[in-house]
Amino acid sequence: MPQDATTGAGWRPAVREVLAGIRRRLEGRDLALIAAGLTFYAGIAIVPLMVLAFALTSRLTSPARVQELGDRLAELLPSELGAPDAVSRLVGAGVGLTSIGGLLSLLPMSLYGEGLRRALLRFSPRREGLTSWRGRLAALPVLVVAPALLYPLLLTVPVMADLADTGGAGATAGRIAIGFYGVLAALVVPLAWGFRVVGGGRVRWRALGMGALFTAACLSGFLQGFVLFLSLPLELGAPFGGLTVVGGMVALGFWLFLLHLVLIGGWLLTQSLDDLLERRSAAR
Repeated sequence: MPQDATTGAGWRPAVREVLAGIRRRLEGRDLALIAAGLTFYAGIAIVPLMVLAFALTSRLTSPARVQELGDRLAELLPSELGAPDAVSRLVGAGVGLTSIGGLLSLLPMSLYGEGLRRALLRFSPRREGLTSWRGRLAALPVLVVAPALLYPLLLTVPVMADLADTGGAGATAGRIAIGFYGVLAALVVPLAWGFRVVGGGRVRWRALGMGALFTAACLSGFLQGFVLFLSLPLELGAPFGGLTVVGGMVALGFWLFLLHLVLIGGWLLTQSLDDLLERRSAAR
């Protein structure tokens, strides 16, 4: 009987099969260009998405509570590149968002669903019509669970802030671990929904669970790296004639691009895992 892909000595052949499946899906496709296209959609959608998430969370709890936690989060971020002020403005915009403003934000926010569906379908032989509207409409239900995902993450902020005040190697390691696992937990459900529903991926639940968890862990690690990047004393405007704002926007776009390379890689891994599980199941 063939060994399971996830146990015993079968893991090495399984890894080789999964990597071979990823390589097959990349043949003839420009991964960097696809990730850049998805980054374009993200650049439009990320601010409306976060504003809506903060707005809905403030309705679930209270505006004062979300503002308080948002202020603590701003204090926790490095100040070199203006991240605290940006977060404070973002939280303030969400807390003060009106119903009309929320409805208007749905359009740019939903564009990410379109971009994600278009990007992931590039690695599938399936073709469909109305791709843009399928992706946009499929992305909207994520807002329903946004407060349940964002609020627990915000509740970790005071703990991380206290650890930052404590100082020391142990406190720093604890703060990083809490941030890593908090973001990981918040990303798993949206990623699974994005892969299967928004992206139209037809994979088994087991492959979807493993792929979403692995991708969430990688994205969380990259976000920790972005926070470290914010703390570096860099002159981002130097390559752009001293225009720091331009340099900051380019740096943010580059990090979004890297994150989407990871996200697409996670989807390719999920598809390849699904193929592996299908072959192992058929061989039994």
